[in-house]
Amino acid sequence: MYAIVEIAGQQFKVSKDQKVFVHRLPNQEGEKVAFNNVLLLDNNGTITVGAPAINGASVEAKVLKHLKGDKVLVFKKKRRKGYKVKNGHRQFLTQIVIENIVASGAKSTQAKPKTEKAPVKSAKADDLKKIEGIGPKAAEALVAAGVDTFAKLAKKSVEEIKTILSETSSTLAHLDPQTWAAQAQLAAEGKWDELKKWQDELNGGIVK
Repeated sequence: MYAIVEIAGQQFKVSKDQKVFVHRLPNQEGEKVAFNNVLLLDNNGTITVGAPAINGASVEAKVLKHLKGDKVLVFKKKRRKGYKVKNGHRQFLTQIVIENIVASGAKSTQAKPKTEKAPVKSAKADDLKKIEGIGPKAAEALVAAGVDTFAKLAKKSVEEIKTILSETSSTLAHLDPQTWAAQAQLAAEGKWDELKKWQDELNGGIVK
């Protein structure tokens, strides 16, 4: 029995006990997770195709570990312009193992774990670009590392933020996040007027 399921924006053909590398998931290591967007099921030769997903079907898995993929180098050069730029990127990944494939009409006892995961999936991420000094690329790097709310960013040290940025891309290594955590703390507490007043005194997130 196998299924074609969408996980973190990608489609995978999976079967029981198979290990898969997917884009970074917010779940902790050892935590169980269910994916409900099952597009196709093959149950001993009986194929069911969703429109687009199959009602009641899910793929249950367990998070094994979080890691980063191999470094990809991108080199750009313009002839006779003296322009050379080399960037590196390592994708944040999660390794999961498929524990069970539930077909349509599964028992309610098997569906309970999916109900428990719903609050986690519905958690709303904050717009980190509201922090002075964080642009779209930096915000994307932080979210990929699991720092997707003001509260999480407020708990990060300057060195931890720098590590995330430099490991994501060399083009982000020059950013100075010295005030990001403090700004995020004000945003998390809803002190927008105080934050706006402070940001007017900053220069790209740096104390003038």
